[in-house]
Amino acid sequence: MTEETPGFEEKPDVPSGATPDDAEPKAADASSEETAAPAGDANETAGLVAQLDQSRKALDERTADLQRLQAEFQNYRRRVERDRIAVKEIAVANLLTEVLPVLDDIGRAREHGELLGGFKSVAESLETVAAKMGLQQFGKEGEPFDPTIHEALMHSYAPDVTETTCVAILQPGYRIGERTIRPARVAVAEPQPGAQTVKAEEQGEAAAEDSATKDNGGPEEG
Repeated sequence: MTEETPGFEEKPDVPSGATPDDAEPKAADASSEETAAPAGDANETAGLVAQLDQSRKALDERTADLQRLQAEFQNYRRRVERDRIAVKEIAVANLLTEVLPVLDDIGRAREHGELLGGFKSVAESLETVAAKMGLQQFGKEGEPFDPTIHEALMHSYAPDVTETTCVAILQPGYRIGERTIRPARVAVAEPQPGAQTVKAEEQGEAAAEDSATKDNGGPEEG
């Protein structure tokens, strides 16, 4: 049997050159590291959230810039298209304006029965080409006078009109779409001075005679 030595107590192993008291600071350091770890993770998460917010803000700004540029580009394209159409219409109008005297000659030749043979074929081809380019002729006898599309070269009075009326077309007018390139040159007639008053009086007398006839029970039979 082994005899225990009185007064001997077992102590934990201590590394060589270290005292038992050295183990306690190490345990305290480990506990401090475990406490500091969650705080570091929170700071890192907050930094990532801030970076994400900045990225989203930058993305929104770039998206707004792109949308603005796209809208400006669309407006530019529409403006260029309008200008292109306007330039084309002006060029066509200028060209056809130079052709109008020839069309007038063709019209006069047709009225006098001189549009014959090869000249007739050429004239009709020219009129067809002008029509394809959008040229439209207007101006008819009997239509009301409109100073925006008619040019009055002659003036007279007539008892059979109730308003200023085109009674003769001296030169037809021409337009391209809504653009008038030459007004119709016309002779106009206005109502005869006093004709409206006389007509109104005649209508009043006729109405009075009709009323008197109805009141008397109609015309007497023989």
